[in-house]
Amino acid sequence: MSPLRCARLGLALGLCLAAGAARAAVDARDLERCARIDQPAQRLACYDAAVPRPAPGAALPEDAADRSPIDQRWAIGVSGTLFDILPHKPTYLLVVHHSNNLNVAPESPTHAAPAPADLRPSEAMYQLSFKFRVVDLQDSLGASLWAGYTQRSQWQVYNPTVSRPFRETDYEPELMLAFHPDRHFLGMRWRLLNFGLVHQSNGQSDPLSRSWNRAYVQFGLERGGLELLLRPWWRIPENRANDDNPDIVDYMGYGDAVVSYHWGRQTVSALGRYNPRTHKGALRTTWSFPLYRRMRGYVELFNGYGESLVDYNWRQTTFGFGMALTDWQ
Repeated sequence: MSPLRCARLGLALGLCLAAGAARAAVDARDLERCARIDQPAQRLACYDAAVPRPAPGAALPEDAADRSPIDQRWAIGVSGTLFDILPHKPTYLLVVHHSNNLNVAPESPTHAAPAPADLRPSEAMYQLSFKFRVVDLQDSLGASLWAGYTQRSQWQVYNPTVSRPFRETDYEPELMLAFHPDRHFLGMRWRLLNFGLVHQSNGQSDPLSRSWNRAYVQFGLERGGLELLLRPWWRIPENRANDDNPDIVDYMGYGDAVVSYHWGRQTVSALGRYNPRTHKGALRTTWSFPLYRRMRGYVELFNGYGESLVDYNWRQTTFGFGMALTDWQ
């Protein structure tokens, strides 16, 4: 086949994909037959017959690179995504995660501190986080029901004297009813409104058991490379006798806010929590940058309370670096 005919065939295939014709399972032999026709008008008619055309007024798929981070993470305007796995919170591995004040004997008002553990201040830490659309309610409510899961583990991999245990693992499943308004507010574009229920626990037995349940509302706004996620929450009350951490709100506050700025393929973000009544909170800042293909470098600095669930009432500064598959972008 001549180079010109190859180019024509490639163009026809590109138009086919852009129009969503993959669903129609176009036979490549038909396109080859069209490419061999010398008369331009007949060749075009052959392609028209072989390649299904979009309905009048139908929009062509939007390139993912041109869509905002919120649009990409919530598949806004994309149909047929039920149970497709999408990023939720960042997914990363910190090869080194160092604390200046490691909590070797965690305690709470209802659980006395155990004997101090033989722990090292440098460890590894990783987080896995994803979500998927469970029910599409766009036609009835203009919303979608999502399920999400986040797991973060702190691993004493550099501590052979105690067999390199996982020091803490926090599990966080949640349900979210997500709306996608497209309005302008305070000079930003409002693209996300979530109503969520979230459970978080560390799966340990007493005296290290920690857990809580929350209901929240989340607002997602963006402008250019700037993204803002605001999430006020309300802790669902528990029976005092069964509450592992009755004062957790004093340290974790009544919500969190994430500010991210994207330029090129780099992202800088900050997650903050604060309780104005107790003046306690935390700030986590991250920087991610491209390494290889989808792999990104990831640097994190944390200061305050609640670096993990067992440390909800323990203040420390931690620093870590490693790699990420997804961040807040």
